[in-house]
Amino acid sequence: MSENKTLFQQGTLGALMAGLYDGTLTIRELLEHGNTGIGTMDALDGELIIIDGEAYQAKSDGSFKKLSGLEKVPYAAVTYFDAERDYEINKTMTASQVKELIEFELSSLNSFSAVKIKGHFKQIHVRNVPKQNKPYPRLIDVSKNQPEYQETEMDGTIIGFYTPALFQGAAAAGFHLHFINDQKTFGGHVLDFVIERGQVEIETIETLEQHFQIHDATFMETEFDDSNLHKEIELAES
Repeated sequence: MSENKTLFQQGTLGALMAGLYDGTLTIRELLEHGNTGIGTMDALDGELIIIDGEAYQAKSDGSFKKLSGLEKVPYAAVTYFDAERDYEINKTMTASQVKELIEFELSSLNSFSAVKIKGHFKQIHVRNVPKQNKPYPRLIDVSKNQPEYQETEMDGTIIGFYTPALFQGAAAAGFHLHFINDQKTFGGHVLDFVIERGQVEIETIETLEQHFQIHDATFMETEFDDSNLHKEIELAES
């Protein structure tokens, strides 16, 4: 088992909620910190899924592609995934049932955890945020118009992280999950799923490495209004 139990995070969800969508770190640089993760793309152009050291983009028009490494991200989280525990799923389970299982098996609800759910999904429901133009709107407004896609009988992997409530704002408290199918042709931010059989893998994160965009003038000069941040995150991520 790897000794590296670090979650590297580029940017914060709080900054993204405020409309800071410009990419400030390349995919190539991001992959120097982990082989598994999720995030979004420059100008909020779809969803980022990183699996086995390769990065993919799920766009709002339903297209899906492997990234070259030169693309930039405003917000992403990666780790070198090395599961400590795994559990078989041998019966049909809903998303809420799987999340309950994972929460029960987590080392603690007070620490970050990385999660993989691999198997055969009877249903998978995702959404992919559309690319935005400047002046960027707040994410709560973007979330009101997000294309959604549903597929059935699909093999694939859900990747994501569990964030303690204490860190709401740095990331989304609770589960933040993205899906990618085995053919690498479909995926996005997970809204719901039903899994028929598969495996859950869990890794407890020991260290959070938070990277701030100190060379980005917009980030350094923005005055953030966090008065409704928690509520906006809940609405935008649901």
